[in-house]
Amino acid sequence: MYKLSGVTKNYQKGRDTVHALRGVDLVIEDGEWLAIQGRTGHGKSTLLMILGGLDQPTSGIVEFNGQDLTQLRETQLTAVRAASIGFIFQTFNLVPTLSAQENVETALAPQRIAPAQRRTLAARALEEVGLADRARHLPSELSGGQQQRVAIARALVKEPKVLLADEPTGNLDEGTRDDIIGLLESLWRERGLTMVMVTHDSSVARRAQRLGIMKNGRLSIKQDTRNDTSTNDTGSNKAMDASAG
Repeated sequence: MYKLSGVTKNYQKGRDTVHALRGVDLVIEDGEWLAIQGRTGHGKSTLLMILGGLDQPTSGIVEFNGQDLTQLRETQLTAVRAASIGFIFQTFNLVPTLSAQENVETALAPQRIAPAQRRTLAARALEEVGLADRARHLPSELSGGQQQRVAIARALVKEPKVLLADEPTGNLDEGTRDDIIGLLESLWRERGLTMVMVTHDSSVARRAQRLGIMKNGRLSIKQDTRNDTSTNDTGSNKAMDASAG
């Protein structure tokens, strides 16, 4: 699915250069669930944006299904994102003036699907996340958990191969967090998705198959969070403790 080789990302901040990613090497298998933890400012979200083709690395190779995303034109990247990658964000990113149904339909607009089919697919996606009876509600009329369910429906309505989630439970209370993670885990299993999730919550991260720790732009991978047996460092020579961040 993904193969990253020597990926770096540098930003200019005044006269200083910020090294957000420092030579990240990473393989993500088809159907895998990888969680990424680490302190704020250590490169987690930067890595996620690069995996999603929303940002380009300064150097290195980002292979997705055999294509190097760094070599694609913006129109080609847009096509890959539209067809193959779903995004979920901490702040939901719903359009406040659109209903739940219309928000989900927006994900299908780039694919030139007929309006009637868009409505059918969006309604089906909302039903899958338990919101069939909220289709006409605006985001302001929904709870935080319901808004995130709409965002999940929007991400999955196009049937992507990959789901990228940036702190999907960060704005939710503990009970709602458990409901949302349970839903995502069920969808991951049922659909055979590849899922990469950035989270500060260790209880969420431990549910993934593998755990990555970002520190100072370097990534360390814990091979199996459920068995907790071994660690492989992909960005530095030191193994990181899985509870960091």
